[in-house]
Amino acid sequence: MGRVTARRQVRRVVLGEPTVTTVDTLAAEEPLEIRVGGTPLAITMRTPGHDFELAAGFLASEGVVSEPGHYASATYCTSGPQRYNIVDVSLGEGVPPPDPSLARAFYTTSSCGLCGKASIDAVRTRSRHPVADDPVTLEAALLATFPDRLREGQEVFDKTGGLHAAGLFDAVTGELLVLREDVGRHNAVDKVVGWALMNDRLPARGTVLMVSGRASFELVQKAVMAGIPVLAAVSAPSSLAAELAEESGLTLIGFLRGSSMVVYAGHQRLS
Repeated sequence: MGRVTARRQVRRVVLGEPTVTTVDTLAAEEPLEIRVGGTPLAITMRTPGHDFELAAGFLASEGVVSEPGHYASATYCTSGPQRYNIVDVSLGEGVPPPDPSLARAFYTTSSCGLCGKASIDAVRTRSRHPVADDPVTLEAALLATFPDRLREGQEVFDKTGGLHAAGLFDAVTGELLVLREDVGRHNAVDKVVGWALMNDRLPARGTVLMVSGRASFELVQKAVMAGIPVLAAVSAPSSLAAELAEESGLTLIGFLRGSSMVVYAGHQRLS
């Protein structure tokens, strides 16, 4: 699995039994610095892998790019001990560089993709891909199969038990288009959005973003920025996530487990 996982000697303790020394597999967590045109923009803690997608998805979520032509290429730093922890993105011709106000005052942790935002107004990024007019409808029975299918695709989680997952499904056929794992739920979503951008699938109309944890405000914002009309989670949404979903016309579904689910916004899309 390369740098996606790491091995560590541990002591396993079970009450009433002898302590056993063994080797455990951990999910790797390393910093990634995202630069645009050589200028540092953000640092996030992530699971290495699909780093170019992560950088592309981050820029799409921040409104720096919104279509494939805005994103030209990405490269790793060519020297130094952190060479694979620095990604430099080149924007398309005529695309303005990020506003300096987007630069993080400090790094984002794997659990908080919004740390360092200057203000709540900066968080409520305006999307160029409105989702309110997406006419897609969902079959509840088909939607109910997505959590198990997402879990089945989590190869690194099977080894470590320590990663979030995000998957993009076709809302009509149920096809799993892409699945990405990461120690940070926001990173997993950015990798999915980056995949969509790099494969000319933005806006991602007619799709469902399925996440393995809770649905936070930032995940709703990322879905809206990518033009994804439906966000489903196996756990609960936050109050602000539900408010933004309602405000944006996004369908937000939580507690999607087995044969049940709770629709917090956009119920008209569910048949």
